[in-house]
Amino acid sequence: MKIGIIGTGAMGSIYASFFARNGFQVTCYDIWEDHINAINTNGLRLSGASGDHIVHEIKATCEFNDLKDHDLYILATKGDSVGDAASKLSTLSLEKSIVLTIQNGLGAAERISKYMPTENVLLGVAQGFGASIQTPGHAHHNGMSMIRIGEINGGITERLNKVVKAWEKAGFTSKGFEDIQQLIWEKFICNVAYSGPCSVFGKPIGEILAEDDMKKISIGCALEARKIGDFKKINFSFEDTTKYVIDFGNKMPLSKPSMLQDVEAKRKCELSSINGMVVTLGKELDIDTPYNNVVTSIISAREKNYIRWNM
Repeated sequence: MKIGIIGTGAMGSIYASFFARNGFQVTCYDIWEDHINAINTNGLRLSGASGDHIVHEIKATCEFNDLKDHDLYILATKGDSVGDAASKLSTLSLEKSIVLTIQNGLGAAERISKYMPTENVLLGVAQGFGASIQTPGHAHHNGMSMIRIGEINGGITERLNKVVKAWEKAGFTSKGFEDIQQLIWEKFICNVAYSGPCSVFGKPIGEILAEDDMKKISIGCALEARKIGDFKKINFSFEDTTKYVIDFGNKMPLSKPSMLQDVEAKRKCELSSINGMVVTLGKELDIDTPYNNVVTSIISAREKNYIRWNM
């Protein structure tokens, strides 16, 4: 099976390393030339939960046309970049291919549908991963639990099982789910709880939970997301949102959410897919979201300031 990975940041690098080490032909694409050049020159190094490995059997490219004729495309971009990736994918022949998109936050399927049909698109959730880029060509991950995959409209299909088996062969724990929307929303609530507040305060998850005022803001953001999910009749697997979010955070106290990593590096972050999405949906549904309003406004203002100075 030929794997094309679109977006070779921290998570995309993990995927590329595992697939390449386990017999798959991998092409990874990114616009970050330093990272792509380092992979082609020295191999892709992955350190952390699975040991320390350097993989040379990866084709890394900044040319999107190099992704032609692959069997599985994995969209590992940030949420805000999914539309651009889908626009480029739409120029390729995808009749015999499967597209799997794995992002934090909400809205990936909707963004893709603006540029291409979604009949061959699957949705994924990466559970229990904490990852970062150390230097160009070197990614680190703190842990990983499961790659959860499902059809946009639900159900278990033959192609879903095929993709799950490919991830398992690559060395991941993976499972197909009938209701992937439930899992996306459950992760979304945790993303909302920690991505924005950690970025506002410049703290890892454990430090947010250790201080009452910061913890109150984190939980407040999560409860607003839960209220919107309940309005949309998401079939959550838990009743106590506060306990669910705290239990999730306690498993990775040293983790810095990717949004915080972006803010620290003065990069554009995926605010609109996470805390900003709560604000957007709240306005659409006439649901108050004061915690997420404030968090989103603070991060947005900081982002506009450093992006202006970096231009």
